[in-house]
Amino acid sequence: MERIYYAGDRFLTGSEVARALVEYAAALARQGSAAAIEIPVRHADGTPGVVNFLVGPASQLVTESLDGEAGEEIVDEPLVARIRALTAELSPMHPVARPAVEPEGTSGYDWTDEV
Repeated sequence: MERIYYAGDRFLTGSEVARALVEYAAALARQGSAAAIEIPVRHADGTPGVVNFLVGPASQLVTESLDGEAGEEIVDEPLVARIRALTAELSPMHPVARPAVEPEGTSGYDWTDEV
C-alpha cells in the first residue's frame, strides 16, 4: 500500500497503482504535457473511493510505502496496464535494427565461384 501526497492532501492506494501514476506523471512532464487520471483510493475512514489526479510538469506528487500498516492492498491490474500503456506512448521512439536477411535464392551460393 502507498500513501500519495498531492495538492496538500493524502490518499491511500495500491503500490502498483501509485508507481504507475508516478511514472506516468514523469513521462508527461518530459513531454511538457498534462492529463487527468482517476485512481482507486481508500479514505481515512476506510471507505473506498476514486480520486481524479491532474498530473504533468507542475505536479508535486510524492508517494510513501506503508508496508502492511494501511490494510488490504488495493489492486487494479487493468488500470495499471492502461497507465503503463499511456506512459509507453509518451516514450521517445528508438530505431530498431533488423537482422540482415539473405535475398531469396542466394542461400547456399558459393561467392568464390567464377562468374
